[in-house]
Amino acid sequence: MTKLVTRGQRVFSVFNYIFIVGVCLTCFLPLLNTLAVSFSSPAYVASGTVYFIPKGFTTMAYEFAISNGKFLQAFKVSVIRCALGVSINLFMMVTTAYPLSKTRERFGARNIYMTFYIITMLFGGGLIPYYILVNRLGLLNSIWALVLPLSCPVYSMVILMNFIRNLPSELEEAAMIDGAGHLRVLVDILLPVVKPSLATVGLFAFVNHWNDWFTGALFMHNPENYPLQTYLQTLLTNFRDMIRQSGSDYYLLLARMNEQTGRAAQLFLGLVPMLVIYPFVQRYFTTGLVMGSVKG
Repeated sequence: MTKLVTRGQRVFSVFNYIFIVGVCLTCFLPLLNTLAVSFSSPAYVASGTVYFIPKGFTTMAYEFAISNGKFLQAFKVSVIRCALGVSINLFMMVTTAYPLSKTRERFGARNIYMTFYIITMLFGGGLIPYYILVNRLGLLNSIWALVLPLSCPVYSMVILMNFIRNLPSELEEAAMIDGAGHLRVLVDILLPVVKPSLATVGLFAFVNHWNDWFTGALFMHNPENYPLQTYLQTLLTNFRDMIRQSGSDYYLLLARMNEQTGRAAQLFLGLVPMLVIYPFVQRYFTTGLVMGSVKG
């Protein structure tokens, strides 16, 4: 049976496609402009004639970024932070979401714990108590200050919890009849099924750790321990001094690159991990987010 498409539906589809394309362009064109600037010569960039295609093609900005030990050190710190942070986040979310996904009859203290987590999601103690706590725990100027304080993202945990609650209860009941305990059910039965939700909350955790610059500036007193985004933030505000501190010939570098090309190159290099990882988890994103948001 052929479905009749009205004139209003066709008009809506046209405007919907135009709107979606417009949104995509507003996200893609700034990225393309940054890439073009990073590969352009400083003369064209200074004249404001570089838009989406490089002019006076040069890789000097990338050569400087890669040869700059501070950039590579900050990149290494961010990689370690993301590896530790995402692993800790997933472990904490899984071990928290599984018991909280049970009914009150099966887990009597569920509402007490759930209230505790919701309060921490809605209210914070403030920046000064946060800093004092990290300082008293002896975490300042260490990688643990970047990963331990936010080890259990409550919003993502709730998504994972609701995803588990939407699964058929027969899966767990059948395993327990066969003699499996809670740990066996969680590891062998539930984790393979909740991969879409794990990919979704894992992506959230990775983005939060990779893009966060403030905690690095707050807790890292030694610039050698800066994560990449904190380093890039200081670079954007004080590019010339950082070039001088690198030991390079400042005026020779300015003849082959300027502040705009150098910043653009290092900013784009900071985006590369996100551009690489996202396509692999994108197919899980919609399923994990929608199914984890059905129940309250």
